[in-house]
Amino acid sequence: MRVETVMLGPDKSQYAGTAQARGGLARIAESARQLEDIGFDGITTPEAGHDPFLPLMLAAEHTGKVRLGTNIAVSFPRSPMITAQAAWDLQNYSGGRFALGLGTQVKGHNERRFGTPWPGPAGPRMREYLLSLQAIFHSFQNPDEPRYFKGEHYQFTMLPTFFNPGPIEHPDIPIYLAVVNEYMARLAGELCQGVRLHPIATFSYTRDIIVPAIDEGASRGGRRRADVDLLGAPFLAVGRDEAALARSVEGLRQQIAFYASTPSYHPVLRYHGWEDIGLALQRMAREGKVKDMAPLISDDMLAEWAIVGTCEQFARQVKDRVAGLFDTVLLDLPAEARADEEWLRDTVAQIQA
Repeated sequence: MRVETVMLGPDKSQYAGTAQARGGLARIAESARQLEDIGFDGITTPEAGHDPFLPLMLAAEHTGKVRLGTNIAVSFPRSPMITAQAAWDLQNYSGGRFALGLGTQVKGHNERRFGTPWPGPAGPRMREYLLSLQAIFHSFQNPDEPRYFKGEHYQFTMLPTFFNPGPIEHPDIPIYLAVVNEYMARLAGELCQGVRLHPIATFSYTRDIIVPAIDEGASRGGRRRADVDLLGAPFLAVGRDEAALARSVEGLRQQIAFYASTPSYHPVLRYHGWEDIGLALQRMAREGKVKDMAPLISDDMLAEWAIVGTCEQFARQVKDRVAGLFDTVLLDLPAEARADEEWLRDTVAQIQA
C-alpha cells in the first residue's frame, strides 16, 4: 500500500471560517524534506487559498525520491496550455516525480471566485481538457510531429518552436482526476492514470458506485482496472489518548460538515439517506453559520466516512478499512498527530508493509 500526505493543507480552523496562517519558503522546504525522510511515498499540495504548483517547485529542489503532486489544481480557470506548462516544468525539475491532479470545482466557485465562465456541464469539458493536455504533452516531446486537438470547448492548433519547451527525460506525466460522481469516474478510468477520491466519498459509496464506474471507463478505453491507481483520502481522526481523540473528532465533524454542505457532493449523502442533512448544512453555510454546522454530523455518519481511533490503533484501522479498495491512501492528519514524527514514521511503515 502506497501512502501519501498533504503539505500546506487546511486545518480545522480554516474549515470553521478562520483566516489562514502565513507560510514561508523555508518552511515549505523543511516540510518537504521532513515528509520524505519520514517515508511517505508522495507529497501533495492543495488549491485551498494558494496556488498548488508553486510549493512543489521548492519541494522538488529539496527532495530526491518522493513523488510530488497537486491535490488538486482547479482545471477550468487555467487553459490546458497553462496547466501543461506548469506540469511539464515540474516533471522536468523533479526528475520525473510529478503527478498532475486535476479537478473541476463547482459552478459557483468557478464563476464567482475564479471569474471563469461555466458554459455547460463539467464532464464533457473535462474530457476535452484531458484530450487537449495529452495532445500538448505529445507535442512538447515531439516538436517535429505535433498532435493537435480541436473540440467544442478547447482547441490546441498551434505551437511555434519558440514557445515549445522541448523534450524532457520523463515525458509521461500521470494525470489523476478528482472524482465524486460516476461520470468523472468513468472518464478517469478511460483516460487517466489515477483517481483522486474526494474524502466526501464514503467507503461503501466508493465500492458500490465509484469502482464499477472506473471499471466501465477502463474497459471503454481498452484498459484494465489495474491500470488506474485508485487513491483514497478518507477523513481521519486520531489522538494520543481519549481527550486528544475527542478534540480531533470535533475538528473532523467541522471538516465533514463543510464539504457536506456543497450540493455537488449531495449524491453521496443521497446514497446514504442523508440528503435532508445536506440541505440543512447548505442553508446554514449560506447564512454564515459555519461554526454551528458540526453537530449535524452524527457518530453513525462518522463511522461511514472516517477512520477514528487512538494512535496505537490507527495503522491497523487504516489497513483494515482500505484493504482491497484503495491502491494508495492519503493521510491528511490533524496537527497534533503530524507533530509526533516518531509515531508518524512508524505508522507510515506499518501501512506500507
